[in-house]
Amino acid sequence: MNRTEFIIATAIVLFVAFSLGWFASWLINRFTRVSKSEVGELDKMAQALHEAEETRDQAITYLQRLRRPATRRSPTCNSAKPR
Repeated sequence: MNRTEFIIATAIVLFVAFSLGWFASWLINRFTRVSKSEVGELDKMAQALHEAEETRDQAITYLQRLRRPATRRSPTCNSAKPR
């Protein structure tokens, strides 16, 4: 096998490897494609999660506001110790 035949054989092998890789990638993408209904469902779930996080943050803020005045009014004087 001379140099020209080796270069041609190498080019053919590389082209075949590239073609098989491209075909495998196309095949994987074809079978794992997400449908529009699934994307819509994911959008709904993301919106529901966002709303739940906002509600949780509002509840935490509300509880912190309720506790703040209660701790200010509570007797915390430790200077009068019983004997």
